[in-house]
Amino acid sequence: MKHPTHKILLVDDDPDILRLLGMRLQTAGYEIESATSAEQALVFASVSKPQLVVTDLRMGGMNGLALFDILHQTDPSLPVIILTAHGSIPEAVEATQRGVFGFLTKPFDSKELLRKVADALRIAQPEAGAGGEEEDAWGCAMRNDFISHSPVVESVLLQAKMAAASDAGVLIHGESGTGKELLALAIHRASPRHNKPFVAINCGAVPEALLESELFGHAKGAFTGATRDHKGLFQAAEGGTLFLDEIGDMPLPIQVKMLRVLQERMVRPVGATQSTPVDVRIIAATHRNLATMMQDSQFREDLYYRLNVVTLELPALSSRREDIPLLATHFLVRCAQRHGKQACSFAPDAMELLISAPWPGNIRQLQNVIEQAVVLSTTPLITPSLLQKGMHWRRIGDGILPFEEARRNFERDYLARLLKATNGNVAQAARLAQRNRTEFYKLLERHQLSPAIFKPESGH
Repeated sequence: MKHPTHKILLVDDDPDILRLLGMRLQTAGYEIESATSAEQALVFASVSKPQLVVTDLRMGGMNGLALFDILHQTDPSLPVIILTAHGSIPEAVEATQRGVFGFLTKPFDSKELLRKVADALRIAQPEAGAGGEEEDAWGCAMRNDFISHSPVVESVLLQAKMAAASDAGVLIHGESGTGKELLALAIHRASPRHNKPFVAINCGAVPEALLESELFGHAKGAFTGATRDHKGLFQAAEGGTLFLDEIGDMPLPIQVKMLRVLQERMVRPVGATQSTPVDVRIIAATHRNLATMMQDSQFREDLYYRLNVVTLELPALSSRREDIPLLATHFLVRCAQRHGKQACSFAPDAMELLISAPWPGNIRQLQNVIEQAVVLSTTPLITPSLLQKGMHWRRIGDGILPFEEARRNFERDYLARLLKATNGNVAQAARLAQRNRTEFYKLLERHQLSPAIFKPESGH
């Protein structure tokens, strides 16, 4: 039986064992990548994401447990099986307590190896059986919304896919514009609740006086203007998913009521005397550090642990620059179609500008900059100047200009100010700059500045 999507990374400093492992697993239909050290394995894992790692415990340099610890810092769901010729109960206990999936001694039994590999892959990547519709929904959402070949993003998506199969609460961390709501929607679409509503609210965008009513509803006459009963978002999301964006901005009094709803699975509308049962999955998101907020008594610890069953961290765009060309081209094609423009492409220096920019607004900002460039373009080629119109932040903060570009800009502005002050008199401007006239003319030619346009009689 073939397993085209199952890539296994083998790690052992003994080439004979590595070859034997590879033969056994390739015969069973798995795709194999082999590393002769833990250090080499880390490089392979960062470039091509494996679904399983089988590693020797004792190797020269970094050992198997140290490799496991580093791999799990970025991908806690990656299963690892450890092999050793020095098997002992204490080592096995330590490995399994730290989260290692399996522990086998050498010489290994081939049937036992294949059984453990199959078990690990089945847990890490459940087969789409009765849940094929959910799998299709997940794949569709990923293709449309998470264009990436970054191993970090792939790891997050795998964890999100596993979380979708459960009903556990999910807390998504990430800067503004990284796609937190898209990820929440993808989790909902791939979950058993996919046929029920997905309801979203930004907790920081609604005034505290209205947020309680929006979430829990209100009874007629509960306050001035409440002329009828109003169902809150908990009831609107019944059977489905409620996405609480920017949960860190939720006021403390509302946090108390939110905790009660999550504990009791009952919601009482403002001004009502009766509570109503609710069946809703909660996915929350924030760009804030909730751990720090808890220490400062700005966020309730009990609510945090209710929400934070599964944690997902979406990386900033600046941490996944390898995805910028993919994303930029995708947005370019889509925006050109939307605005009825002919097929566009980026000039090479325009793409370099996109890749090197800091992107404080992340993917949302990248999309906005490209859309503006498409709208303003008069040719099929997107140039750096078109992009810079939407990149006002580029000259501040960490958007530092390259030295040569900064120097060119300074020289041009300096020369223009001199010519304006001297009404285009080159001799006078050269004296002020303490440069001879020949050198000064070369500077003007370099920056394509004509003294004539600064003379009063030119009309400027």
